[in-house]
Amino acid sequence: MSEITRIRPPQAADERATLNGVLDFLRSGVEVKLAGLTEEQAFAHPIHPTSLTPGGVVKHLTGTERFWFAIDFAGLDVEWPWPDDDPNGAFEIAPEDTVEGLLTAYRAECARSREVVAAASLDDLARGEGMTFKLRYALVHMIEETGRHLGHLDLLRESTDGKVGQ
Repeated sequence: MSEITRIRPPQAADERATLNGVLDFLRSGVEVKLAGLTEEQAFAHPIHPTSLTPGGVVKHLTGTERFWFAIDFAGLDVEWPWPDDDPNGAFEIAPEDTVEGLLTAYRAECARSREVVAAASLDDLARGEGMTFKLRYALVHMIEETGRHLGHLDLLRESTDGKVGQ
């Protein structure tokens, strides 16, 4: 696995650069939390009674990126991110999942999200069926979503191997 570079978000930038910078900083934190974990560690349940796993959180965030940016905002015809029996989650690890596979999928989905965001104005309305939000709202929501789950990853990682920090 390659070294993960975390770039602190700009503190005196315009709205777009600030929103994108904060979200990218959080996204890189997600990768840091899985870096160095084995599949066994990434898919274990270190905090009871929760069923959350580090790998499951990353799988969920991958789906959330696709849902908010590619499907709901851009209206792209891409695969639905969640199984029919778990329409809002995808936290479950499949037998074929690997840490590297989950991180590769997450990076690819974040890259597609960045492309969608770069091609639109913050005031553009979502094009997904029945959606009425602006891109600005989607960015703020993903900052909240990624930040919340990065907190879960902090706890899961510390409980797994004691690693703390960024």
